[in-house]
Amino acid sequence: MRYAETGYNLEVDLSRGSIERVETDPRLTELHLGGLGTNAKILWDRVPPETEPFSPDNLLIFGTGLLCGTPAPGCNRTIVSTISPQTLLMAYSMMGGFWAPELKYAGYDKVIIRGKSPDLVYLWINNDKVEIRDASHLRGKGAIETSEIIKHELKEPKAQVSSIGLAGENRVYFASIEQGRSSASRAGIGAVMGDKGLKAIAVRGTKDLNIARPAEFINFCNDILKYIKHRASNPIPGVMPILAGLGSPQEMAVHDEKWHTENFAWGNARHRRKNFWNEEIAKQWTHTMESMRTRLISCYNCPMKCGGTISVPGLPTYMMKCFSKLTYTMAAMSDLDFGLRIAQRATEYGVDAFSTPQVMAFALELYEAGILTDQDMQGMPSENEGRFFWLLDRIVRREGIGDVLANGTHWAAEKIGKGAEKYAHNNIKRHEQLPLKLGMLNPIYFLMYCTGEKINITQIEGQFPQAPFPTREEREAFVKDWIQVPNERFKQYFLDWELRGEKSIPFYPSIEATCEIVDWQERMHYIDDALGLCAGLSSFPLKPPYHIHNFPTMISLATGIDMDEEGLTRTANRNRTLLRALNVRRGLRRKDEKPPEDHWKNRFPELETKLLDEYYKFKGWNNQGIPTKESLHQLGLDYVSEDFKQRGILSENQETASQETSAETEKK
Repeated sequence: MRYAETGYNLEVDLSRGSIERVETDPRLTELHLGGLGTNAKILWDRVPPETEPFSPDNLLIFGTGLLCGTPAPGCNRTIVSTISPQTLLMAYSMMGGFWAPELKYAGYDKVIIRGKSPDLVYLWINNDKVEIRDASHLRGKGAIETSEIIKHELKEPKAQVSSIGLAGENRVYFASIEQGRSSASRAGIGAVMGDKGLKAIAVRGTKDLNIARPAEFINFCNDILKYIKHRASNPIPGVMPILAGLGSPQEMAVHDEKWHTENFAWGNARHRRKNFWNEEIAKQWTHTMESMRTRLISCYNCPMKCGGTISVPGLPTYMMKCFSKLTYTMAAMSDLDFGLRIAQRATEYGVDAFSTPQVMAFALELYEAGILTDQDMQGMPSENEGRFFWLLDRIVRREGIGDVLANGTHWAAEKIGKGAEKYAHNNIKRHEQLPLKLGMLNPIYFLMYCTGEKINITQIEGQFPQAPFPTREEREAFVKDWIQVPNERFKQYFLDWELRGEKSIPFYPSIEATCEIVDWQERMHYIDDALGLCAGLSSFPLKPPYHIHNFPTMISLATGIDMDEEGLTRTANRNRTLLRALNVRRGLRRKDEKPPEDHWKNRFPELETKLLDEYYKFKGWNNQGIPTKESLHQLGLDYVSEDFKQRGILSENQETASQETSAETEKK
């Protein structure tokens, strides 16, 4: 008997119109757990590195986390994986809501899509009955509108629907997949779904999941809930509001946006508006939130209310997630009212709320600089907010200049030329990052930005505080009940971290300590993404209920797999290294792992070189960031080193073959 998982994947070939229920190998669960880990193994085995993102041979995998559908609080994440049209590397993006548990209850751990449908279709999964249905009547419909039409058409109001909007249909490189209370947005996975001719996947399940030791597992879950309740009444003092409590984060419950609006950059991530936040602004923004946010809501089996339903007068109600409430506002240098209004249209279109505002601001910067002309922007309104609505419409429809911008700032700048490249200054690996500019190089953030495979900083940072506390007394109070650390060294790293002096950034934490801290934070995210656990209850917040010391117990009770901390660490490292290998096989090299030139006002090239050198060694990679034969062997990934040798990526002496080039190659 399989525990916590169903033991079956659903394989759908849209070119052939075939559907197959396939039993999975339990050994893969022992090696990779589930979710992101097993998604990566499927992509490694079945998608050669020569495969283009819009090839029929590219796979689009909707993978549930191993513990989705169990009573574990917050285990509800769907991990969507494919090859990204924006980065040309592996993309993986998580969405919460109810979709993943529903798929488990229908009897499947993953839906694996290959091929391309000649006509627009949607997939209907109703327990054992699975159909590919015509979606021609849904062409051009909004993502949320599509969901409602499908549920009405199926006469199944409890169905959970993942869908794309017009942006996905038109293969916009930052198109998202929307799903009720969440979305999978990063790296253009919605574009791959649209390219395959798949408008939506609707699922309804009524089956049960088996738990290996149910009574003990329920007791464990109750302890987690007790801790969450304790933290709700005991927020961490002295940190920004979104870090004081738990959640993913609970941005929609926060009114005080002084830190975000004055520390994050505005426009195309260039300008920090110091002293922006004042009493009048605070009052205005609070009124906007209170009048338009109808209620706070949560995902499946989670006590946290991290999202909000937004009802803008005259517009349909929609779900707002996390920091996206500010991204459009800050791109336009406007107010919260504008941000909430344009986000409604963007949600229906199905676009990434981090990349899209920056792409539009980028276009306006080029226009102001004379690189884009009146002819390029013919018909654009003169007023600021109208310009953003105008650009959004043209991008998702790929009309005029929107057809160029729809590929993101990196590829758009390359196409436009005339110096446009210097305006695409907020990218890592061709992907738009959060609108953030910092003063002094931070060694921890430097490594997270450079080496993260997700290419999304919010899914890398986590349990180690983002900055030192002002006094030793405050730091000592913080570490007293800091049980989540892997070992006592991490407490000392934080105790010794000071705002100024010898033990302040950029030269503190030390390179050795920085490598350990980044590895710990990364490890927790990879565990979350294998289990399907919301980062807001584990890898993202300070002092979360889930951590490296209680994860093994939870996994063992749920699955029956004998797990301890050492084994779990090894599994997380295996998954992380396999993702690295996938991207190395697609051309990723050290020269690609650099933050934007102006991300920090003060840069330290020699220190940055040493940080990468030492982190690569720490991870068991060579000086080009390629996992070595020895490190791959230790993780049971000998098949990867054999592949690398056959492809000339590694030679017998572990050096990178001379013919290897960077991922920064000309786009085909």
